[in-house]
Amino acid sequence: MITVGIIPARYASTRFPGKPLVDIHGKSMVQRVYEQCVKAELDRVIVATDDERIFNHVLDFGGEVIMTSDQHQSGTDRIAEAASELELASDCIIINIQGDEPFINPEDIKKLRACFYNESTQIATLVKKIKDVDTLTNPNSPKVVIGVKKQALYFSREAIPHLKAFSKKDWLEHKDYFQHIGIYAFKQSILKEVSQLTSSPLEQSEGLEQLRWLENGYNIHTAEITSDCIAVDSPEDLKRIDEKFFS
Repeated sequence: MITVGIIPARYASTRFPGKPLVDIHGKSMVQRVYEQCVKAELDRVIVATDDERIFNHVLDFGGEVIMTSDQHQSGTDRIAEAASELELASDCIIINIQGDEPFINPEDIKKLRACFYNESTQIATLVKKIKDVDTLTNPNSPKVVIGVKKQALYFSREAIPHLKAFSKKDWLEHKDYFQHIGIYAFKQSILKEVSQLTSSPLEQSEGLEQLRWLENGYNIHTAEITSDCIAVDSPEDLKRIDEKFFS
C-alpha cells in the first residue's frame, strides 16, 4: 500500500499571510510539518504550493515540492491537482496533511493510514473525544457523529445528537461526543472523483467541505486519537506553541 503525504501550503492567508514560512524556533512552519510527516514513514512527502517563496524554501531544506494553481478554493483541490500532476496510481493512498500543525503526531498519521487496511475504506479522517463544554459548544470546532462501524454519519458545527433530557452543560456526562480533526486520507481514485463534485446543500449550510462527500454517497472512516492538536491560525497561536513545546 503506497502512501503519499501531501501538505498544501498557501502564502496568501487572510488571517496570517506567509504562515508556512513563519519561524518557529529556527525552523519554518512548513519544514516542521514536513519533518513530522517524514517520521510517519510514508512512502513520499510532498508540499503543494502556489507560491515561489514557499517552493524555493522547501527545496532549500531538502524537501519535495510541486507548484499548483493559485485558484483553488480548498486544500483538497490543491492536493488533487498535485496527485494528478505526479501521476500517482489509482490505488495509492493520499493523505492531506494540514500545513498549520507544526507538531502533528506521526503516530496519528499512521492511524489514518491504517484505516485503509480495510479495502472498503474510501476516505478516512481523525476524531478526538471532547472533554470540555467549551469545545462542545464552539461552532468553530466541528463535531462528528460516528456509527457502529466507525463510519462518519454526519459533521456539524453544532453538538449533535441533542440530549433533550439534560441541560447542554451536562451532556458530556451522559454521552461521548467527538471533535473532528481536519486531516483526511483518500484512495487516489476517490480523491479524483470528489475533487470534481460541485458544492452541496449541506456543505453550504454548515460550511464543511466533507458534507459534500457524504451527501454524494461516499463513506468516511474515522480513527480516534488522543493527541493535543495545536493549529496555528493566527500569530497569537504561536504563543501556545511556545508554551507547550518550548517552555
